[in-house]
Amino acid sequence: MLLEQTHEKLIAMKLFGMASSLKDRIERVDHQSLSNTEFLGLLVDDEYLYRENRKLTARLKVAKFKERAACLEDIDYATSRGLRKQQLLELAQNRWITAHQCVIVTGPSGVGKSFIAQALGQHACRSGFTVQYLRLPTLLAQFVQARAQGTYDRLLKRLAKLSVIVLDDFGLASLSELEKQDLLEAIEERYGVGATIVTSQLPVADWHEYLGGGRLADAILDRLVHNAHRIELSSKESMRKSRRP
Repeated sequence: MLLEQTHEKLIAMKLFGMASSLKDRIERVDHQSLSNTEFLGLLVDDEYLYRENRKLTARLKVAKFKERAACLEDIDYATSRGLRKQQLLELAQNRWITAHQCVIVTGPSGVGKSFIAQALGQHACRSGFTVQYLRLPTLLAQFVQARAQGTYDRLLKRLAKLSVIVLDDFGLASLSELEKQDLLEAIEERYGVGATIVTSQLPVADWHEYLGGGRLADAILDRLVHNAHRIELSSKESMRKSRRP
């Protein structure tokens, strides 16, 4: 009876992790010799883990990764494409995130740029950072919608609050002057307060021309490329072919 009352009180106090493990831990034979302090410590660990898992689930939901299974452990280093394992291990320390820097992943189609970018994003999520995956066309469409709804500033503030943005497919289609301005506003709002991962089929050397040159291009590149970590990939054949059954 006392156990049931304790369980109900834990639920009432929203200590769901402790509530779900209480009965199981009391009945476990290997717990019989534990002191009260040790037993309480295990229950607190259960509650902590429960809450951390809930936070992670919420962060992954916000992230909206296209490849949800992408993770650093599954990155292929055997295929020759210019990928350095040591560089990925250094990025896995997340210092580039706390320093609000960029990671730029370039290479031809099918070389695994998006997978690597999302694997870094997943790792950031699991390390406690807020992340969102966005294809550049999707981001630009959000600005069009926000401008029509009068929520442009709100969108910029929401983007600025994210620890990491994964900006996929940069350079696939030409940009209008308004789209370039929107891109600059998004990057400027996050400059010095957030980190960014950019993937592109275009070499960085071609980005200035892609952005039309001029002061807008200078401003965008100065914020994206300055002090960026570059991963330049190359491959004779698309990696998507090797994944086919």
